[in-house]
Amino acid sequence: MTNSRVLISGAGIGGPALAYWLAERGFRVTVVERAGGLREAGYKVDVRGSATEVLRKMGLLAACQAADTGMRRITYVKSNGGPIAALPADLLMGRRGDDLEIMRWDLSRILYDATADRVEYVFGDAIDTLQDGPDGVDVTFETGAHRRFDYVVGADGLHSATRRKVMGEAPLSHLGAYISIYTVPNLLGLEREEVMYSRPGRLVFAYAMDRDQPARVGLTFASPRLDIDRRDVAGQKALVREAFAGQGWKVPDFLDAMDDAPDFYFDSMSQVELPSWSAGRVALLGDAAHCPAPASGQGTSLALVGAYLLGKHLGAPGGFAAYEREMRPYAEKNLAFGRKMAKDMVPGGRLSIAFRNYGMRTLKYHPRKEQMIDKILAPMHEAANAITI
Repeated sequence: MTNSRVLISGAGIGGPALAYWLAERGFRVTVVERAGGLREAGYKVDVRGSATEVLRKMGLLAACQAADTGMRRITYVKSNGGPIAALPADLLMGRRGDDLEIMRWDLSRILYDATADRVEYVFGDAIDTLQDGPDGVDVTFETGAHRRFDYVVGADGLHSATRRKVMGEAPLSHLGAYISIYTVPNLLGLEREEVMYSRPGRLVFAYAMDRDQPARVGLTFASPRLDIDRRDVAGQKALVREAFAGQGWKVPDFLDAMDDAPDFYFDSMSQVELPSWSAGRVALLGDAAHCPAPASGQGTSLALVGAYLLGKHLGAPGGFAAYEREMRPYAEKNLAFGRKMAKDMVPGGRLSIAFRNYGMRTLKYHPRKEQMIDKILAPMHEAANAITI
């Protein structure tokens, strides 16, 4: 495979992970990323089940464990900021074995560092056109450069430009909610703690690793599909302000901090479901192929596992089909879990919130709380371990 050239679009998680496995097999790999460098914004992500075995095979599990967020506590609060319940983070998040939680940029950096000496990274550029032929893919970049590759992989996220260029517009499955995440001053003095605040149809969460570091705040709200221009950041911020106006607690402070945030993120809770993840010499990876939505907490794990499988099969006869055959049952299990969690992530009415709060308040006194949480989180563990690596 030493003469095979592969272009990967996207230097997030899936792209560098795939680059690692292809470099191991002797491919000549180029990763192109529109951003000027590794993206240092983002949020904490989970790596669970089978995906931790991928990190182990890469020799990166220990480095990722060293960068674990180490979240200690999740606290549910009332509108006046008073605590409803404070519970161990590992208990509520259902982490088992080698499961870990890591800031997205930390994982991205670890993957980049593991590949930078063997992989060509091109930042500040993107694919403009693709011409797929029997002997290769002719690529024109936005900077005007022209190059030919044997294969191209789109690892460029939910709104994948590679997918659009090769397969056309793919309708996203809207799960009935929107989410915004961005950096705010650590007004609560949080240290390895996450705080949750619920209102009907809305959820606010904030967390920080250290009292001296900024916090990240997330705001999710139930909504039918909205006609939103993804480039209209001012319009997106206006939607968030409207959805969370008058919601109490620290929400006004979070909204005031939105304009100064360097990393404002807004998107729908949506999934990608495609009949095929490849066409000709072009394949899709991670969210571009099968985004399970942020509510699942499994997007990063899917990207890592998908990179391992595509890295194993790419270039072999029927390689794309073999990749999909192994990956699809695992992806579909996690897509189903994402649909379930999207309904749970955005609170219902006052009665359901009160019932949830009562359960959280009394949980720490229950003698079988671990078994109760295990039963509740069984679908997550099943999805996270739905493939053997």
